[in-house]
Amino acid sequence: MTKQDRAVRTRLALIRSAAAQFEAHGYVRAGLARISAGAGVSSGALHFHFADKAAVAEAVEAAAARALREAAVRGHGGDGCALQRLVDVTHHVARLLCADVVVRAGLRLNVEGAVGRVRDLRREWRECVQGLLAEAERRGELAAGVTPQRTSAVVLAATTGIEVLAREDHEWLARPSLTDLWQMLLPCLAAPRLAGAVNPAGSGPAGGQPVGAQPAGDHPVGRRPAGGQPAGGQSAGGQPVGSDPSARGPVARDGQAEAGRAGLALR
Repeated sequence: MTKQDRAVRTRLALIRSAAAQFEAHGYVRAGLARISAGAGVSSGALHFHFADKAAVAEAVEAAAARALREAAVRGHGGDGCALQRLVDVTHHVARLLCADVVVRAGLRLNVEGAVGRVRDLRREWRECVQGLLAEAERRGELAAGVTPQRTSAVVLAATTGIEVLAREDHEWLARPSLTDLWQMLLPCLAAPRLAGAVNPAGSGPAGGQPVGAQPAGDHPVGRRPAGGQPAGGQSAGGQPVGSDPSARGPVARDGQAEAGRAGLALR
């Protein structure tokens, strides 16, 4: 192994160890000694890569930002049903949060403004959701009277709530939880011609791309960087979650009545 390879591995290990400490203890209580020990390196090695704790936290947040942006870019890419891509991207983000401590810690650091506000991931997520719903409207995929503005508020409230609840119980990020949410929402959102066509369990593979730990670019969620390639990098996280045998099938055709009884109609 070359000296450069060792340096890259050490940096990735420090980012992952720091993420675990930030998730367990919060930014203020997380100590550099614990971070270096968790990575299996000396304090000197930590300071070779990062000037201080704020720099470590920025690296964690940047790695999480890149992974979340890549998920959004994947949702905006392609010519298929925009509503299905919206469902798919929520499942992919949930898998990232469930599988990787770097993504969880980075998002939490960003939301809490622990190291300043270089980026706003919640705003970028809102723009991603609104963009996909606007595309769905242009394609005639939304039911009569359903607007992207009103619908995005519901989707944002639900997905943000799930992320917050999952800080205490990761089961909120399990595939069945999001599938249940979309089974309730889709009959209210989708045009009649799409009844049964949009899969609330997601149409993509159950696995996700691992998080990278190199500095994140400035391209916002839902936009491709120059060259048309999604942001990516070397893994700083755990393995993606595998397939879920309990995932549900497509939306039932009689779901409209069920959702209406639940009081979730958005029109």
